[in-house]
Amino acid sequence: LPYLLKVIAVARPLSLQVHPSLERAREGFAAEEAAGIDLMDRRRSYKDRNHKPELVHALTRFEGLCGFRAPRRVVELLADLDAPLAQAIHHLLAGDPTAQGIRTAFRRLLEPELRPAPEEVGEVVEACRRRLAAGASPSPRADRTVVLLGEAYPGDPGVVTSLLLNPVTLEPGEAMFVPSGGVHAYLDGTAVEVMANSDNVLRAGLTTKHIDVPELLANVDYVAAPPIRIAPEVVNEVTRVYYAPVDDFELSVTEVPAGGAHPLPGRGPRIVFCLDGEVRITAETDDSIDLARGQSAFVPASDGALTIEGIGADGAGRVVQADVP
Repeated sequence: LPYLLKVIAVARPLSLQVHPSLERAREGFAAEEAAGIDLMDRRRSYKDRNHKPELVHALTRFEGLCGFRAPRRVVELLADLDAPLAQAIHHLLAGDPTAQGIRTAFRRLLEPELRPAPEEVGEVVEACRRRLAAGASPSPRADRTVVLLGEAYPGDPGVVTSLLLNPVTLEPGEAMFVPSGGVHAYLDGTAVEVMANSDNVLRAGLTTKHIDVPELLANVDYVAAPPIRIAPEVVNEVTRVYYAPVDDFELSVTEVPAGGAHPLPGRGPRIVFCLDGEVRITAETDDSIDLARGQSAFVPASDGALTIEGIGADGAGRVVQADVP
């Protein structure tokens, strides 16, 4: 399959990470193969030669960080934050409020020879906590995120990098695309993820897993831009499709009411996952399968077009489907 389909349930903030481009993945994989690093070795960063852009579709309210804020906004957030590390980053960005300034600040926080001590990170967390308590924060949300991350990962410089990143909230049914090179971290909520078929994750912090700061820094897109929200296209009365700007996957959501069968758009090898109710999926071959909440099915390309109908107690059901464009 060219894609992976997951359900992600974030009970604790997940790692600060980025996924490589196709070119970087091929180069990194070849270099680690040449170095003789086993695929199962903890030091391995590149598990395959593929990129890993992803689309996140919220099932509950979903909170995360994605991409860099505008430098001037970061300067505003840091201006009166009473901690030496915060003031050092403020001074740096005030003098260079550009993508290059963001790059320098990000590296200042994460590079092994430059990264702050745990005590310095703790001072920023406490400064955010004080600012919140005083009702003087220019962004209570940003300060709450620092406090949340500081409690989950004490002393981790990734806590402070959250001030450089865009906050994003997805309400149920909303979706976001994370391209290769897009730095991100997920904070809370449940979502369906569909992504290119790869295990290449470059982490820089907020995790107990393998961290490879140099590779992450080499793969990050430092241009400030808002998160990429994907609006669904309504293709029929029961299905809406989220078209991501890649050739690896697309995601659709189908909600069937009681009574009657409906076409289930999609092509190629598909995975259908039932979110609610109970449904029957029928192929052109007249083969069918019933799915209850939490169950899924693989549909080979040779099965052709599908139809769907609700068969549960109330006759309704809801599924997500991953397929290829």
